[in-house]
Amino acid sequence: MGGAETMTHYLLAGGGTAGHVNPLLAVADRIRDREPDAVISVLGTSEGLESRLVPERGYELVVVTRLPFPRRPNAAALRFPREFGALVTSIRDIIRERGIDIVVGFGGYVSAPAYLAARREQIPLVVHEANAKPGMANRLGSLLSKHVGVAFRSTRLPHARFVGMPLRREIERLDRRGTRREAFDYFGLDTRKPTLLVTGGSQGAKHLNETVFEAAPLILGAGWQILHIAGERSELRDSGFPDYHLLAYCDRMDLAFAATDLAVTRAGSATVSELTALGVPAVYVPLAFGNGEQKLNASDAVRSGAALMVDNALFTAEWVETDLVPVLENRAFLAEMSARGLAIGVLDGADRTVELVMDAVRSPVN
Repeated sequence: MGGAETMTHYLLAGGGTAGHVNPLLAVADRIRDREPDAVISVLGTSEGLESRLVPERGYELVVVTRLPFPRRPNAAALRFPREFGALVTSIRDIIRERGIDIVVGFGGYVSAPAYLAARREQIPLVVHEANAKPGMANRLGSLLSKHVGVAFRSTRLPHARFVGMPLRREIERLDRRGTRREAFDYFGLDTRKPTLLVTGGSQGAKHLNETVFEAAPLILGAGWQILHIAGERSELRDSGFPDYHLLAYCDRMDLAFAATDLAVTRAGSATVSELTALGVPAVYVPLAFGNGEQKLNASDAVRSGAALMVDNALFTAEWVETDLVPVLENRAFLAEMSARGLAIGVLDGADRTVELVMDAVRSPVN
């Protein structure tokens, strides 16, 4: 393969959102662990999250034009075939000029042209799909490669192999029990009380935040404390309750998970994968946007008994009183949820994905 006999040059394609960039970086780090001499380049755009995160992690970012798939018939739709063809050609040039040996894609705008470029250059291609409902790029990629990894067992793609989600190293290695005291000290929590973690993701979630804020007396009255990561855009202010810990942002989610006895959260693919793998019971309040992937992301955990799910519109203070408080008061039920999560969760998704990549390196290109 590639330049020196023992050196492989990987091109990892994906970007835009954390859902694409974080698993990509987890896989890049694991490849670098296994093959210190490997050359790893990342294909992305200047607008996406990758433009900051990839260089910060020490990888070269190869920038190409951001070309969204047109959603309506307009002038951009008429230009799209020509512009897409030019983008594929430019990525083929990158593959040849840099001696790329394999393309590994994680979805997003840059992945579809990268998949076609790999196919036309006849080099191995690997696809990883992080959501239960695949995006357009990865549906295309799964038709071009037999090496397709999925984060959820229920994901339907040709050639799909369940590998789980490549997780951040601090989550993979988290000892929840051993780190719990440190976590309580870090957040100023009461070691005598169980903790409800509430988070809507990096941007927060207005309805979820406001419902928990309104229902806080019910939760605290059940003997729990609340660790509420509301998001930097949240307008919530400190309630004054001593056991209600309101944060705008948290850069130590590993410690937040170590302190947590139950999480109330959105159902992004990484969040679901991390909570399930760590055995943290969860109540998912999926955000109804895009192609409805959040609801599907949580479905495996719900079916297994590791989590509960409630529609966003039904998540109200009344629901907290009638449905959530009884769960908070049933510690045996929560323990069972935790055990079921550990039974289906995957902490070694990065290793499993890299094994898939190595299989592709060793296999002849179809």
